[in-house]
Amino acid sequence: MEATQILMSEHRVIERVITAMDAAAGRLANHQGMPAEFFLTAADFITGFADGCHHKKEEGVLFASMVKHGLSPQQGPVAVMLAEHEQGRTYTRGLRQAALRYQAGDLSVRQEMIDNVRGYSSLLRQHIQKEDRILFPMADRVIPAEHHDQILAGFEHVEHEETGEGVHEKYLAMAESLERQME
Repeated sequence: MEATQILMSEHRVIERVITAMDAAAGRLANHQGMPAEFFLTAADFITGFADGCHHKKEEGVLFASMVKHGLSPQQGPVAVMLAEHEQGRTYTRGLRQAALRYQAGDLSVRQEMIDNVRGYSSLLRQHIQKEDRILFPMADRVIPAEHHDQILAGFEHVEHEETGEGVHEKYLAMAESLERQME
């Protein structure tokens, strides 16, 4: 299904940012200078793209269709993915709060920033593999072909109506900027 291919393509962008975040956390762990702005920008990317655009497509469109076609939202794969999305939001809030304190001069939060980056990274890398290898093939099987266009239309609605024109491009540029900072 084209919709699951779109989501997997977005996963590759998220993975690129996670790799940059891991490198930044490594520098911080090695007591190398890392500006708080890097971590705040990464948190903005996660909130705006990974959660605000990508997860909206998954939760509001794809998962909803999977539930409509027989999967439970309270247990099983959809429930696990929803719980992991929420855990990712917790790590992101922790990262943002620590980065703001770091920016204000509180160097005692370095380990908190590192822990939130590494927790998010570990969670999302596993999460993406589960979606790419298990959940999306399952969606391709349980959602009838005649409903695929509705899912794509739902994605378009999220992309253009809920998140706004040009937002996707803004976050792609942000991902590239974060990567360049870690080269």
